[in-house]
Amino acid sequence: MPALTPDTIRTLTETLSDLTDYLRESPDPVEALALVEPLLDEYTGLPVQLADTLRALARAVQEHPDTPRTTQVDLLITELRTAAWEQTDQHTLHYVLDDLRDLYGTTAASEQGDGRCP
Repeated sequence: MPALTPDTIRTLTETLSDLTDYLRESPDPVEALALVEPLLDEYTGLPVQLADTLRALARAVQEHPDTPRTTQVDLLITELRTAAWEQTDQHTLHYVLDDLRDLYGTTAASEQGDGRCP
């Protein structure tokens, strides 16, 4: 795995921004769904990944020996964990995709075995 840098993460967020811009141009809904599907996957989608990332950051800060042991730091760690739970709650957005697929009659992702539960 290549080393992660702030620039590699920025590239990812720029790609997401490009997707948002594209969706604002009113593309075909079936194509739009296909592009958004990976972001809202029940197991590997953005809400789940962001929640895991926030939890990992909280753990890294909390367990680092140079982190001051103060009430303020404890509150910051709690805020990260709370935000992680809020993101985890968003994992159910994949059900919206299921309903949209039904609306447009698309089943390509399901037939390809995307790992979603039936």
